[in-house]
Amino acid sequence: MKKVCVVTGTRAEYGLLKPLIEKISNDAELQLQLVATGMHLSPEFGLTYKEIEQDGFEITERNEMLLSSDTPNGITKSVGLGIIGFADIFTRIAPDMAVILGDRYEALAAATAAMIHRIPIAHIHGGELTLGAIDDAIRHSVTKMGTLHFTATEEYRRRVIQMGEAPENVFYVGALGVENIKTQKLMEKGELAQSLKTDLDMPYVMVTFHPVTLENNTAGEQFENLLSVLEKYKEYRIIFTKANADTDGRVINQKIDQYVEQNSKRASAYTSLGMMRYLSAVKYCEMVIGNSSSGIVEAPSFRVPTVNIGNRQIGRIRAESVIDCGNSSEDIYTAIEKAKVIKIEGMLQKMKNPYEKSGTSEKIYSEIKKYLLQNKMTEKRFYDTSLNLP
Repeated sequence: MKKVCVVTGTRAEYGLLKPLIEKISNDAELQLQLVATGMHLSPEFGLTYKEIEQDGFEITERNEMLLSSDTPNGITKSVGLGIIGFADIFTRIAPDMAVILGDRYEALAAATAAMIHRIPIAHIHGGELTLGAIDDAIRHSVTKMGTLHFTATEEYRRRVIQMGEAPENVFYVGALGVENIKTQKLMEKGELAQSLKTDLDMPYVMVTFHPVTLENNTAGEQFENLLSVLEKYKEYRIIFTKANADTDGRVINQKIDQYVEQNSKRASAYTSLGMMRYLSAVKYCEMVIGNSSSGIVEAPSFRVPTVNIGNRQIGRIRAESVIDCGNSSEDIYTAIEKAKVIKIEGMLQKMKNPYEKSGTSEKIYSEIKKYLLQNKMTEKRFYDTSLNLP
């Protein structure tokens, strides 16, 4: 049996990986190794490893790497702890391949250790750009350490090849999050309201705002601008999902808690909704507001408008439903008004989400299995696109 190690560090990432994890787990020729790290193991962020166990998966290893600090110094030390932890874990479990999604610093720690251990890496969601965040450099670094690459669009596939990766190892598969929307039976609105313990008869907006990690100390002011605009929309209930463990993430989460305490009749906040509740909540909302990738990738498949604030997602391909705006109160207000119009007039019904493609998890799973069973371990070479780019 070939051992496939799937690394997950956040609630959102696990939700994306879940269908792939299920396919690996159910394959008699593959052995699933599941490593939980980062926010999954933190009480502050909801101890979301329990969601993994509730889904019936056994966690093979835990890597405690998250310091109780969101400063650059603290996060840098967390990366160092992560590498040390993964060094020991990979020595113990000796996987034949490591599956790593995205661009967070937990992914960087796992990829660094896997690369040095000469463990092939299957990287998901490479080739993308987010010019306002350190994630951009991390994502490209993991790509260069990777062996198999699974991109969400054809343009992203070409960008990975442009970085010197062999075309035969780069696959355009679409986005796992969009596949989840198409294949999972989501909750009815009443069931969702009961689960969230909140009244959803009132129209509501989903708000997720993360720090822009390449800017210095801007999170508090930018989020205050957003809160001031939300005060103008008393007709909406507000559902906040909290920020990740990034630099200044705690600043945002503290402001969310303060706002909910002062506006408890129309606002609620959640550390982790989980995939099912989050996607169900987006399905019924009026709009998604903030700067999360979910507003770019998943929300368009519900024909729900997204107000995308600031620089964090600059560079990503986006659907017509995504309305970009600046960080000022005036810019945010104008964008929300535009989102209201396109929602009311049904202007998004025929729109296509560029991240949609059928069979995403099946393609990733089948290519990983093919690679492992064919024992294709070969020396990685730089592919020069100036010679031939298909």
